[in-house]
Amino acid sequence: MTKQKYTFPKRFLWGASTSSHQVEGSNYNQWSEWEDTNALSLSKKAIYRLDETPVWDDIKSQAIERDNYISGKAVDHYNRYEKDFDILNQLNMNSYRFSIEWSRLEPREGEWDQKEIDHYHRYFEALKKRKITPVVTLFHWTTPVWFAEKDGFERKANVDYFVRFARKVFAEYGAHLRLVCTLNEPEIYVGKGWLDEDAWPPAKHGSRIGAIKTSLNLISAHKQVFAAARSSSRRIKIGIANNVSNYYAADDSLKTKSAMKLKRYISDDLFVDRIKKHVDWIGVNYYFSNKYLNGKEQNENKRVNDLGWEMLPDNIEHVIMRQWQRYKKPIIITENGVADQGDQYRKWWIAHTIDAIHSAMKRGARVEGYLHWSLLDNFEWSYGKWPRFGLVAVDYKTMERTIRPSAAWFGKVVGNLRKG
Repeated sequence: MTKQKYTFPKRFLWGASTSSHQVEGSNYNQWSEWEDTNALSLSKKAIYRLDETPVWDDIKSQAIERDNYISGKAVDHYNRYEKDFDILNQLNMNSYRFSIEWSRLEPREGEWDQKEIDHYHRYFEALKKRKITPVVTLFHWTTPVWFAEKDGFERKANVDYFVRFARKVFAEYGAHLRLVCTLNEPEIYVGKGWLDEDAWPPAKHGSRIGAIKTSLNLISAHKQVFAAARSSSRRIKIGIANNVSNYYAADDSLKTKSAMKLKRYISDDLFVDRIKKHVDWIGVNYYFSNKYLNGKEQNENKRVNDLGWEMLPDNIEHVIMRQWQRYKKPIIITENGVADQGDQYRKWWIAHTIDAIHSAMKRGARVEGYLHWSLLDNFEWSYGKWPRFGLVAVDYKTMERTIRPSAAWFGKVVGNLRKG
């Protein structure tokens, strides 16, 4: 980092993010069902899907194994959360974003599992004990199997089930809730589940009508949960985690600028524009930029992470400023990180990111927190277990946690920034 003096608000949130399915382990939901059906296919396709990644030689043996694509115990956070929260304290963090697994609370339609409800009560109390502010996500891409069998969010009538779940969360955990994220990256969820060929559940790729229906129903779901939160407690502030890239044109041609603006609108703005009056804050998930030249996306890829994504951490400043100027809502960086098994780039990435956030704040943007993805190595959806995003490395055989050197450095930086 530069040697300039950084000043952040005293209540600025410094922390990390996870999601239930990616870290808890032993979940039974529509994603675990999809894994069982598709893991073998993903392992056989790995050589075609992943052979151009910069770490292919290192991860090949894992990527071609079926077990890589089965979440299974994940990193057993469900049983080890207290020790994981101790790590948050050790890294001087005061905030943690996580999702409450709907399929645990309501494994069968209309039946609430008191054992799992109590589990999350203990979970919240453990955070409170450590003075860690929870940022709670209600939907991070997983649903109960029974909900998926009813066609999930594609059917309008099903929105009521999600709103009922949200009301249950508010009723049970309201004393602990301040910041609640309704949906994580709805545009990615719809794109991967209904449009992309490399599909995620429900794997209806090419179904544009289904994609439109699902998007509209997610918009409705968000608005209804916002209203439910208002009726529950004025203390609860509702936001959304939006996947935002930095789209930019490399030439002045009309073709390039038109293509770039259309892609940016569909990816970044279309959903949020329709709920902007129903949010208290905007969550920004930033991982990459997209350069357009001659009307097409043509990234230079001078420096890439383990997944082959170009790394341009400084560009988060442009993303923040655009979100701030467009919506004038407080911003929390809800995800931002780098797949980096060798821990070569993470320190550099975080340093440039903090620098860029500080610069955006000096320019007037109201940024209230930075939550790094991820606290722990985790199950990365259709990539499986090999991508390593964690500040904390996890040995999948022993479940041993090891704080990476970049995380130890980050923790010291956060400690100094919190002292002012």
